[in-house]
Amino acid sequence: MSERPEPREVWGMFDRIAPYYDAMNTVMTAGIDARWRRSTVAALRLQPGQRVLDVAAGTGKLALAEARAVAPGGNVVGLDASGPMLACARRAQSRSRAVAVRVEWLQADAMALPFDAAAFDAVSIGFGLRNLPDVADGLREMARVLRPGGRLAVLEIVEPRSGIARFLFLTWFRRIVPLLGRVIGRRAAYQYLPASLAHYPPPDRVAALMREAGFGRVDWRWLPTGLATLHVGIREPAA
Repeated sequence: MSERPEPREVWGMFDRIAPYYDAMNTVMTAGIDARWRRSTVAALRLQPGQRVLDVAAGTGKLALAEARAVAPGGNVVGLDASGPMLACARRAQSRSRAVAVRVEWLQADAMALPFDAAAFDAVSIGFGLRNLPDVADGLREMARVLRPGGRLAVLEIVEPRSGIARFLFLTWFRRIVPLLGRVIGRRAAYQYLPASLAHYPPPDRVAALMREAGFGRVDWRWLPTGLATLHVGIREPAA
């Protein structure tokens, strides 16, 4: 896909792949996506009682991990545009006896978050920033709902520039993943997912956009396998 689909087309794709999403993520990343999520939760430095927003929450794995980190007394909101993905998240929550805090699943647009300013102590987005129609505007909206001093963590798959990681990306994500999508009858969606990375800014640019959106002390690093990055920034006080 050379052109970025309209937001509703992207939402529709995620509606259709919701039943396969977790299994396909595990296959696509050889299971290391769980380790990436643990790194994301650790980077937020969550404390019991805090309120957390997970944007593009999908099937809820990151939000549920955050809920365990803010127990007791905390609150997590998992927000996604796809109703079927959130249905999977609710089922996952019902099966998880380890979550002792309130988790709210909300269907809404990440580009117009339905919250007051400074409503959250921490915000995360995992594998979702590249799907937003405008990365800069999405980051500004996340900054708006984050209190000064709160942390934003951005976990994202990124196309490597060189080395073995790039070889793995080109062979696995560009060739094998679309074939797997064809097997489950969702070829278009799993062609879109690798292609969406073509529109995603390189890591240094993402860090710059975070600073422009109002985040300070922005740092980022490659995660194990070199196929994903984790960006972390602290919300600066409004000017």
